[in-house]
Amino acid sequence: MKKIIIINGPNLNLLGKREPEVYGSQTFEDYFELLKQKMSGAELHYFQSNHEGAIIDKIHEKGFSFDGIILNAGGLTHTSVALADALSSVTTPAIEVHISNIHAREKFRHHSYLTSRCVGMICGLGLKGYELAVRHFTD
Repeated sequence: MKKIIIINGPNLNLLGKREPEVYGSQTFEDYFELLKQKMSGAELHYFQSNHEGAIIDKIHEKGFSFDGIILNAGGLTHTSVALADALSSVTTPAIEVHISNIHAREKFRHHSYLTSRCVGMICGLGLKGYELAVRHFTD
């Protein structure tokens, strides 16, 4: 069974409340429970933090023993060289996920420091992007 961790960054703890017209009205915790049921062939783990260092620590902790990292770094995507370096430092492959289409939003969101360190990137498909990333690692 594949071990996969989903790591969400800053402000994603507010899914279901934050800008529902962009991010929907479902909490991530509720979505994650449904995802675990749907993807019962995978051992799914979840971590969220609003702190860059905690996310880096989690990548280091899981990045040598898990089969996949699914990372939605939120706003840190566009600012954090340190997160990019963390992904480069581990052996577990990562997929970058964004709920909204970052390329259809403000110009500063069009650049990601993470994409070149990931095996792929999914954006603009809502929460479904997480399921697609899990499927990539389990196929």
